[in-house]
Amino acid sequence: MSKFTEDSKQLLEHIGGSENIVAVSHCATRMRFVLKEDKKADIKKIKNIKSVKGTFAQAGQFQVIIGNEVPDFYNEFVGVSGVDGVSKDKAKDAAKGNMNFIQRMLANLAEIFTPLIPALIVGGLILGFRNVIGDIKLLEGGTKTITQLYPFWAGVHSFLWLIGEAIFFYLPVGITWSISKKMGTTQILGIVLGLTLVSPQLLNAYDVAKTAADKIPFWDFGTFHIQMIGYQAQVIPAILAGFVLAILEKNVRKIVPEYISMIVVPFLALVPTVIIAHTVLGPIGWAIGSAISGVVYSSLTSAFGWLFAAVFGFFYAPLVITGLHHMSNAIDLQLMAEFGGTNLWPMIALSNIAQGSAVVAMIFINKKTKPEEEQVSIPAAISCYLGVTEPAMFGINLKYVYPFLAAMVGSAIAGVISVASGVMANSIGVGGLPGILSIQPKYMLVFSLAMLVAIVVPFILTLLLSKTKFAAKFAPED
Repeated sequence: MSKFTEDSKQLLEHIGGSENIVAVSHCATRMRFVLKEDKKADIKKIKNIKSVKGTFAQAGQFQVIIGNEVPDFYNEFVGVSGVDGVSKDKAKDAAKGNMNFIQRMLANLAEIFTPLIPALIVGGLILGFRNVIGDIKLLEGGTKTITQLYPFWAGVHSFLWLIGEAIFFYLPVGITWSISKKMGTTQILGIVLGLTLVSPQLLNAYDVAKTAADKIPFWDFGTFHIQMIGYQAQVIPAILAGFVLAILEKNVRKIVPEYISMIVVPFLALVPTVIIAHTVLGPIGWAIGSAISGVVYSSLTSAFGWLFAAVFGFFYAPLVITGLHHMSNAIDLQLMAEFGGTNLWPMIALSNIAQGSAVVAMIFINKKTKPEEEQVSIPAAISCYLGVTEPAMFGINLKYVYPFLAAMVGSAIAGVISVASGVMANSIGVGGLPGILSIQPKYMLVFSLAMLVAIVVPFILTLLLSKTKFAAKFAPED
């Protein structure tokens, strides 16, 4: 009998038994259930199980936080329950049966960017490091950068752009690959499609605006022309093209005999998609992306930018609960492509910090009365300050409610400071405290002030709220 046997039996009982489980999987810290009837799960009793650190429902799944030992717990639970586990992807597919159309659409879009996040984070760190050594005048009385004085670091600066360019300029390749993977179609065709959007023979997307219309190169087909415009760093054209390719391939495969499908299907799926991408989808997607980024940028830089910042800063954390926060990646990347940076992403980093600071306050509040809670709260706070907020929100802040609200308020105030000061990030990257590395050098000082606000305000507000009737009203039962 393993140390999780009894806890697994209790979880099975309180979740409604094996007959209530449609699918079960696990991620890094959580058990993920798709249930026939969510109301059969006794959340209060589940939270009282020794190994359980919290529960929440998201994207059609009932999730139980276990911690780093979740693989062992999962194996024991599968043995006790007799339920066959499935992959996370299959569990997500099953969960979509519990969603409406809008939720399914947004979940699908979010899943496109999830596999790309590691690369985007690496790219953000690289651009941030290049900021430090190549853009900030740290030496000789603030007149020289490190790269200006040291050839070695100048070489590092130049070399690292090889990776940064691969991640951000050639982002459409990653998007079309991710869509092919998600849709279960031929992934190499997705990669090839992405490459046709960023080929070196095309006019670079960054040069289109400064090129006269009659100077843009084109393919001459006699009776008509197709402009040779690239879509480097463009998000929406790649999404549209990726889905058209997947849909075409699936439908062509249905009607083509199996014995010639290897030859016919790739040709009839890829070639028409590339043509459509460069004649219809690319221009339309560019227009849509420019409109979205233009609206966001104008909102953040207008006289009412502070209001937009306050609303976004306040509600970003609830977006994380729904899983819709991944959608902000697309907007950030579009802003980077259109304006050479993003003023949205700095607010996300500040929201991460604010949630962590609320947890730190809870550590202080419960230090004597609930010392065992530090097993969850200390790692959760560290995780927040490094850009991952889910352990803090689901393990601590939402459990008590008032620290979550305190963090939302702190995030809103810090966001207003950031936007009112015109703070721009070169790229998205690691959230939380390391996020300052992605901020454009001239804004680092004022962003530091916003970070300080995101640390101090949630901490103090959490302490104050802990002494109110509001906190007592939502106090979890031990």
